[in-house]
Amino acid sequence: MRGDEAREILGFCPNSRPNPAEVKAAYKRKVMQSHPDLFPAHQKSQAEMKFKQISEAYSCLKDCERLGNPTGGSYVHVARRGAYKSYSRHNKALIRTPFFLLILATVSFGALNASRAYRKEKEACPSYNPFLP
Repeated sequence: MRGDEAREILGFCPNSRPNPAEVKAAYKRKVMQSHPDLFPAHQKSQAEMKFKQISEAYSCLKDCERLGNPTGGSYVHVARRGAYKSYSRHNKALIRTPFFLLILATVSFGALNASRAYRKEKEACPSYNPFLP
């Protein structure tokens, strides 16, 4: 769905640029007017189609707003910022290794301090602590 169509469905002018709060308010207003549960049984199918169009228009405008693209197309976004770099070769092992070493050092020094405290307590009071062997 194009951005102009989505704006018309939500009640905006085709060339307008509503902010996210206005889009959300218009979406809530339109949903409350065309919710399928509010219509009789013979009009439910039309109400469901209208409801789906409104939801699609809202998601289109919300995504376009999030991407910074007011026209509703994806070409402008790619042309402005370039292609995504998901295929680039970064060595993630070099990034993760320092963090792994920090965690390993913390755990090992903690265990070393615990064993040193255990030996010190055992030497200081061998018979007073029933939990020490």
